[in-house]
Amino acid sequence: MPQAQLHDGSLVDVAIQGDGPTVLIPVNPRPVEGPQADEMRKWGADPALGRSLIDGLSDAFRVVAVDYEGHVLAAPKPDTLTPDTVVSDLLAVADAAGADRFAYYGYSWLALAGLQLAIRTDRLSGLAMGGFPPLGGPYAEMLRVTTATHGMAMSAPDPATPTATASASAATQSATQPAAGDDPDWSSVEVTLSPAQTGQFVTLYRALQGFDDRAAQSRVACPRLCFAGTADDIDYGERWGGVQVSMAQPLIRHRAELEAAGWTVALLDGLDHTGAMQAANVLSLLRPWLDAAVTA
Repeated sequence: MPQAQLHDGSLVDVAIQGDGPTVLIPVNPRPVEGPQADEMRKWGADPALGRSLIDGLSDAFRVVAVDYEGHVLAAPKPDTLTPDTVVSDLLAVADAAGADRFAYYGYSWLALAGLQLAIRTDRLSGLAMGGFPPLGGPYAEMLRVTTATHGMAMSAPDPATPTATASASAATQSATQPAAGDDPDWSSVEVTLSPAQTGQFVTLYRALQGFDDRAAQSRVACPRLCFAGTADDIDYGERWGGVQVSMAQPLIRHRAELEAAGWTVALLDGLDHTGAMQAANVLSLLRPWLDAAVTA
């Protein structure tokens, strides 16, 4: 298995499966097992999500998979995780896989990373963003959420060896919810991440505060897809900055403008952030779009 050297000198495994046009997806190619898998299921997440996505694409595409989120949680980069370094890391993964041109699919904060990638390189043959809008993105809101999360991690009594649970989603941008009808009480969720883990996402969102995603539209040259669940709205209590983070409303509000700019826009009825990221829902959109849009 090849490895990519990232901006801080650390190495990450790169999994490759299938033949055809290359699609880079930042997912864990290995199903999560044990207590962490049980915790993920409690929050409606799929421990085998990455494997399901790879298997659903690799019959027609050369899928390059890297567990980038897992890597930055295991080897935090609190001072250096910026849009520029994230893009350099993703390009290093493509280089390690020998992919000069590739399509990219990312969900949540890794979708945001895809937009940053698209405006910094001409190597993309396609861009698919799920769970984060390419226009009207909640950058200010996510800075408040991640800053609050970081403050709680700093004051936690023993943040030494956390697990990547629902708190990881709050600290990044995934903002994971349980299944519909079982919404979390964000006022009582415990932060189980370390200051270094949470701090890197503060660094990322702070660097994005001046980002003009409307001006960025003219700089995306490849075919592009964006989607979210219509119920992807989370109200955080005062502990978390007292903000609402909506991934659905910007797509609804700006749909005509996005489509005029070249985006294929899809809304998954009734699904929240976790529901819309499940493999069956993603593949129902991503696979036919890739078949039509990506040829080399």
